Amino acid sequence: MVEGRLRAAGSALLRVIVVWAVSTVTMLVLAGLLPDFQLQSDDGDSPTRIAVTAAWGAGAFGLLSALVWPVLVRALLLVPALVLGVLVFFLNGSLLLIALRLIPDGRGEADVETAVVVAAVMSAVASTTSTALAVRDDNAYRRRLARLAHRRRRRRGEDGGRSDPPGTVFLQLDGVGHEMLLHAVARGLMPTVARLLSRSHRLTPWRTDWSSQTGASQLGILHGSNHDVPAFRWYEKDTGDVMVCNRPTSAAELQRRAIMRTGDGGLLTVDGASRGNLFSGGADQLALVLSVAARRGRANRSRAGYFAYFSDPANAVRTALSFVAEAGREIFQSTRSRLRGDRPRVGRGGLYPFIRAFATVVERDVVVAAVMGDMLAGRAAVYADLVAYDEVAHHSGPRSRDAEKVLERLDRSLELIVKVAEHAARTYRIVLLSDHGQSPGESFHSQYGLRLKDLVRAGCGLPVSRRAGRTHSGAEARAAVLAALHRPVEGAKEETHPARGSDPVVLASGNLGLISFPDVPQRMTREQIERRHPALLSTLANHPGIGFLLVRSAEHGPLVLGAHGAELRLDEEGPADRGPLAAFGPGTADLVRRTDAFPHVADIMVNSSYDPRTGDVHAFEEQIGSHGGLGGEQARPFLLWPAELSEPVPDGGELVGAERLHRVLRRWLRESDGPQVPLGTVEDQGKSAAA
Repeated sequence: MVEGRLRAAGSALLRVIVVWAVSTVTMLVLAGLLPDFQLQSDDGDSPTRIAVTAAWGAGAFGLLSALVWPVLVRALLLVPALVLGVLVFFLNGSLLLIALRLIPDGRGEADVETAVVVAAVMSAVASTTSTALAVRDDNAYRRRLARLAHRRRRRRGEDGGRSDPPGTVFLQLDGVGHEMLLHAVARGLMPTVARLLSRSHRLTPWRTDWSSQTGASQLGILHGSNHDVPAFRWYEKDTGDVMVCNRPTSAAELQRRAIMRTGDGGLLTVDGASRGNLFSGGADQLALVLSVAARRGRANRSRAGYFAYFSDPANAVRTALSFVAEAGREIFQSTRSRLRGDRPRVGRGGLYPFIRAFATVVERDVVVAAVMGDMLAGRAAVYADLVAYDEVAHHSGPRSRDAEKVLERLDRSLELIVKVAEHAARTYRIVLLSDHGQSPGESFHSQYGLRLKDLVRAGCGLPVSRRAGRTHSGAEARAAVLAALHRPVEGAKEETHPARGSDPVVLASGNLGLISFPDVPQRMTREQIERRHPALLSTLANHPGIGFLLVRSAEHGPLVLGAHGAELRLDEEGPADRGPLAAFGPGTADLVRRTDAFPHVADIMVNSSYDPRTGDVHAFEEQIGSHGGLGGEQARPFLLWPAELSEPVPDGGELVGAERLHRVLRRWLRESDGPQVPLGTVEDQGKSAAA
């Protein structure tokens, strides 16, 4: 044992010396290349003296980075995350200037701008060298992970070990549909997923509710109820407010309602961690959770995830550089797409390159680092959302090369998590899942030259603006960026509190549209709508970009309306997946009927048309990859689970709805805590007892 410790200490010392030497050489090279950076006196020094000066500077900079940097980041914890990302370079440059001041005889000197460049390069080189040495020495890597795990658990006052009940990590690949995952595996884009499938895991699709978007799915998955979440955004007549799932105040309210309805804190209430999600799931450990983003000061523990990641200067510099590279990549890809005349296509200018870079780099890196920290700490349950693919697919297309590249990078992140699981303080089961898929297609506006709002106003006989406005995107990353910047996410007053006039409120959630009349306090019936606006329902139902409408009749209850006068009464006996719903597949009527019963369902619910041959839908937002309603891959996400866990549906049937998926994940957590045998349903247990 003593010999092993001495060998480990010697190996660690050797790595420090190598990194120091490489940093010294890097500083010498930069001093030769940059005219405003010098490591010698004005009269000149010998090569040996210059080398010693560089060694002093590199050593001082390394010590300051190790000792002072974490203190600086913690002091700046309440600074907006993206602002901290910019400050990374200047803080690092400041440490280098201090290190140069510590060189004997004052031989080190650099301008502020030059110091920023030198510090960034040295941090990147030191990080690369250290990582390369760790990779070459697998035993050292294992020992480092073991030490981190032991240190974290000792800090929490636990002994722990591999004999503990298995923990569970739920990784949500946002927006990756079942068919898209199979496509990525077949093309070799996700080798880590392919290995899991071939060795230890099983894969099945599941079906979302009518509202196929992160807000409804994740609320149901984490909190067991997505009742009264009809879309990504909707108007509530009793309060006069527009609820939007990616607004912090709305997310907090939806979480509160779900907890009130279920009487339970959520999936992660027992030693859980929530990372990068819209909702907390009842977890005590939070990072980048939107439902707590509206809090200020110390009460917002969600931002602590930034400290855990940016406390390492190498992480900070690497992520900042990757952020810039990703923004440049998006500008290049969008320019190339425009020059080639690719169709379908949406605008990708303005702040979008930076929003994409945040989702695909900053948020991914922080969330993955937080998950690894949770595993090393031995937490029982972790749920993390990686939004990178969803954000890119909205603007580039679900099966575009841009989106496929994102999947490749997500697979590398998954590989890292799998490797950390091998060295964690307890055994971990990794469950991969998605909250929805994405369906391709031209946007409604691009295909038909008008917005849904314009069509509604024309059907009501109201003036239609000749200038086409822009429909806001529902992508989650935009709200995450605003929350990270400490900027208001709530939107303008007219967007959150529409005037209670007679003009309709028209909202879009992917290819799902919602029309409400704010001056009528209750849900309007079909008969009332037709008396006020005789042409509206027929104008909508007969438009080629609309698949069906849901309204409520005072005489016949819930009605589905289609083109050419087609009607379907949902309260009639007999097959309901016919008429306007036939193209959307079996079970559609049940999903529509459930939404019709929500207290805040819109007066008119509109689902876009769907082409079963191509899988195309038409988003009412400016997106060429969309989700939110029915039609195609958007409603078929995936679930990938370890084979030793019980089947999601014991009878092999279809898994439908986020609330039912919540119950499956709960059952798997119980299986991890107790005997490792499949748990049947209550009915199965009753049959066994009777036998």
